[in-house]
Amino acid sequence: MVAGHLQEKNQLYYIVLSYKNLEGKRKNKWIPTGLKVKGNKKKAQQMLMEARKNFKISEEPVGTEMMFSDYMLQWLEIIRPTIAVTTYAGYVESVEKIIVPYFKTRGTTLRGLKAIDIQNFYLKQLETKKATTVLRYHVNIHQALKYAVKIDLIDSNPADKVQRPKKERFVGSFYSSEEMEALFEAAKGTKLEIPIFLGAFYGLRRSEALGLKWDAVDFENNTITIRHTVTCVRIHGENVQVERDTTKTKSSMRTLPLVDVFKDKLLEKKRIQEECRRICRGGYNRKYQDYICVDEMGNLIQPNYVTGAFRKLLEKNGLRRIRYHDLRHSCASLLLANGVPMKQIQEWLGHSDFSTTANVYAHLDYNAKLSSASAMESGMESALDVFRK
Repeated sequence: MVAGHLQEKNQLYYIVLSYKNLEGKRKNKWIPTGLKVKGNKKKAQQMLMEARKNFKISEEPVGTEMMFSDYMLQWLEIIRPTIAVTTYAGYVESVEKIIVPYFKTRGTTLRGLKAIDIQNFYLKQLETKKATTVLRYHVNIHQALKYAVKIDLIDSNPADKVQRPKKERFVGSFYSSEEMEALFEAAKGTKLEIPIFLGAFYGLRRSEALGLKWDAVDFENNTITIRHTVTCVRIHGENVQVERDTTKTKSSMRTLPLVDVFKDKLLEKKRIQEECRRICRGGYNRKYQDYICVDEMGNLIQPNYVTGAFRKLLEKNGLRRIRYHDLRHSCASLLLANGVPMKQIQEWLGHSDFSTTANVYAHLDYNAKLSSASAMESGMESALDVFRK
């Protein structure tokens, strides 16, 4: 039986097996349990015993023979219990559809992988994809190889030596106040009315808007708390809906004021939902009765529906084409145009740090530039007299 112990990392248990390989070299093998540290020690110890008992050195994959494409697929399964479903779905999309096919056709082995091989992969992808997308591939490759170093499959990480693509500066599309008025008029009475208001006025992400529940609205104190999300991801060809009591970051969990016009709209929506439940009785879907964004039969409005229906709504009403997420950017631009400081916009949108807000919206902050110009004029008043003569 090989030696082994439990290791805690990121509040999860890992099994670490220690053994000598067929060449007599001491090796360590990390195995994720998927168990949280709190309350699972006994179960993790049982898994450790089983792993020690069942581990066979002869079954250890030999690094020199393992294909890099096979290793990437193996790495996906290793990390699956330790990351969010939405994150895993993104990794699957990149690894299975892009990274694995490219390196598999070239017959690249894990130990034979060089920095130039990865660099050539990035250059090839940049021919048809944005740098931001290629950077996601880099994250996958770098993390996978870092783990390979950790479990002694390779000696160093070739991705450390690669020149990463430069991330492009993001510039979103924005609606003006006049365009927003036309959009609200077009959405009135449709299933998109509330999601559009939440995106445009409160700057909510699609997942936050669809995840809003009735218990998050305090009609007495006039507040809305963003703390639940609904997303839809595709894993191995299947759509998976993810409902969770968490937001993108800790800062995304925020409480916003409930304005009168939206309060009235929500009270009307609540009355209609109760009436639909009464009329439909057993035919009403009560699974989502705690949610605000549901249809007449109680079915939750799906993320993909919002994306497609929003595009069709704009086309039908002759409105300029933007994405649903651009309502969030429109919200920020209107706040800036009305003199709201960048720090307050960060808190309103739920960005994790100030730099995120500043990097995305600094080019719109014309009021700040006017203030700077005014301050310079005051500070250099005497010097500027030279140009007035």
